[in-house]
Amino acid sequence: MKAIITDLDRTLLHTDKSVSEHTIAVLKKCRDHGILVMAASARPLRNILIYNDLIGFDAITATNGAVISLHQKLLEIGISYESGEKILSAIVRYPDVYLSIETSKGLYSNRDIPVWEPVVWDKFPTLPEDIILYKILASSRQKMLYEGIETTLTDEVYHTIADNDLIQIMSKEATKWNGIRHMLAYFNISPGDAVYFGDDNDDIEPVKNCGLGVAVSNAIPSVLAVADRIIDSNDMDGVARFIEENIL
Repeated sequence: MKAIITDLDRTLLHTDKSVSEHTIAVLKKCRDHGILVMAASARPLRNILIYNDLIGFDAITATNGAVISLHQKLLEIGISYESGEKILSAIVRYPDVYLSIETSKGLYSNRDIPVWEPVVWDKFPTLPEDIILYKILASSRQKMLYEGIETTLTDEVYHTIADNDLIQIMSKEATKWNGIRHMLAYFNISPGDAVYFGDDNDDIEPVKNCGLGVAVSNAIPSVLAVADRIIDSNDMDGVARFIEENIL
């Protein structure tokens, strides 16, 4: 294998969001052996940098593929203002909705969410000026939002649901797999020479399309069903253990 690509939350990271010293050491050993190490995550780039400081990723796909960091080069794939405001106009009608947008200028939300530290924005469906709209995020205690989400979408976008709760809406060009393809092409590496580790809906495509697709044991059933190998859970350092035993 020439490249190791991994999801972060519930895959490489422990449930408490930490990354073990063992995992850090194994990934650094991969780089010492000339194997590239890359991350592909739904997290925004700013929330990946703390792990990048520890591991030193060769490339990063962030925000489900809306942002791709290739050394000094940054690729950005956004939702048009027209589509964004049309979708937001439909979503704000649902009761008890938590609504946020991930943008080139940070996170905006209709309520304060301390763990995310957003800019509170009370003007939805109007968008802030001079931003690239990477992603729309929505959740609710009411089932109506999830049952009706398809009717809010435009032809330009697709959606996934993370952790059975958080709706994520992105441009159809902004997928983890497209981000991974950009990263591999940048280094002239074939997908067949890459191993991918994941656990959730947006990991299905890379798990299926990389040379070796690996699911942690805590992955959702649809990821487990398509994986070439199933390994120990994220809290058991499954990724690092697999790399030690099968790649290094």
